[in-house]
Amino acid sequence: MFKNSLTIALALVAIAFLVTACNTEEDPETKPPEKKEDDTTIPDSKEPEEKEEIIVEAPDSNLQKKDEGKSVQLLQEALNEIGYSITADGVYEETTTWAITDFQLQYEELQVTGVYNKKTRKALDETISGNGDIEPGLGLPQAKETSTTDEGAAILNNPYDQLALVNKENALPSDYIPSDLVYPNVRFPFPDEIPKRQMRQVAADALERMFDAADQDGLDLFAQSGYRSYNTQDSIFASNARQYGEEAANNFSARPGESEHQTGLTMDITSPDVNYELIVEFGETDEGKWVKEHAAEYGFIIRFLEGKEDITQYQYEPWHLRFVGEKAATEMAEKGITLEEYLVN
Repeated sequence: MFKNSLTIALALVAIAFLVTACNTEEDPETKPPEKKEDDTTIPDSKEPEEKEEIIVEAPDSNLQKKDEGKSVQLLQEALNEIGYSITADGVYEETTTWAITDFQLQYEELQVTGVYNKKTRKALDETISGNGDIEPGLGLPQAKETSTTDEGAAILNNPYDQLALVNKENALPSDYIPSDLVYPNVRFPFPDEIPKRQMRQVAADALERMFDAADQDGLDLFAQSGYRSYNTQDSIFASNARQYGEEAANNFSARPGESEHQTGLTMDITSPDVNYELIVEFGETDEGKWVKEHAAEYGFIIRFLEGKEDITQYQYEPWHLRFVGEKAATEMAEKGITLEEYLVN
């Protein structure tokens, strides 16, 4: 009996052992899969990074025709940003001058000169930022081809250009009348407020500064003749041609359209010492000598230089001043060159 009881007890222990072993074994359904050596963790995909927005700003420099460099390139890129199509090569040439002129014509508060300055920069930045509205070509359509006068002179597409070359080969449009003509506050030998007392604002301001400086040096300058319309010049040339013959008249008198007086950037000056006349002897007066030495400081050149008649195709006129801006005037005065030579070089 004891033997049987022992056998039963051993059997029960064996059963208990088997049950425990089964309860502690991992469930193959919940067991994590073994990691293989070549398994790699794939990171969560990220959104593509946004490209940094390129902000175009107009350059902080005064620029004009003939300038070159990085600042000019930045200006061209800024103009392209608002709809122009200019080669951004860093050269301020005719196309860039046209674009600036066209832009200025669409902002009433800007002087229209084709010269890039602080006020133009401010307006350009406003336009880039969306606070201005311009349409390229709306102010000054870009000419696709050049037209000519009956005499064969090319008609300028941009008569507003401060450095516009007006001569026997390049004429102003017959309908061009500057919109910003004013009466400069300087002395004239006559009292009447007639058109020939007028100049464009930028030139009138400079003339006033020059006359003030001459006064301080004890000189007695007088302005004699400024703006002339196309029709007025037509009458003047016709009269001279009848009196002296057309070829002779054209040595000292311009055909209509070929006169710088129509630009509004020119003023003939004189003094009491020559009885207020416009004659070569003015260059020998104290006033004439002072003007020759100091005119460039105020942006003026003596347009028809002595010894340069073969280039200008006009006689020497020490009284005929043309406004081109201080930068260009200074360079021309230092080199003793004409506007024709300055623009070609």
